[in-house]
Amino acid sequence: MKLTTRLGVALVVLFTAWSVTAQQQPQTTAVEERPVPLTEAAVAHDGNSVPALQATLKTTPLNGAPDDPITNIHVVVRNTSAISYAFVSGVITFYDAAGIRCGEGIFKADALAPDESFDTDAPGLRIRCQAATWRLVAMNLVPRLSPNPPVTVPAQKP
Repeated sequence: MKLTTRLGVALVVLFTAWSVTAQQQPQTTAVEERPVPLTEAAVAHDGNSVPALQATLKTTPLNGAPDDPITNIHVVVRNTSAISYAFVSGVITFYDAAGIRCGEGIFKADALAPDESFDTDAPGLRIRCQAATWRLVAMNLVPRLSPNPPVTVPAQKP
């Protein structure tokens, strides 16, 4: 193989590797909803890593067992964002003292305004341990769209 052919192949490989690297998306720091003690508020973030929902437990203590799970709790969820939502839903997860997941349930609500709260349960929940921590994860945050956006009328000349 001639030197110019090898050099040409090496340049093609080099430029291909450079273009692939240039097209990669930058790494974003995703916010992870971490478990908090049962006495603290759990926070769920939106897709931009901004806090969107905050929940507090009304049911404590949560002492379930594998043969006698807790199936009903009450949670107050508040919209902490400046966005009105047409629909919100998510998952509430409970962990024992060792950090092992031992129960989860879903929550949902329609038409949630900024700083508005709703009291809900978690259908399907089965807490099979003595829960020590919990977390809240928002799965759907559907913004409410205005049916008639504001229209600006240009000023008329006298």
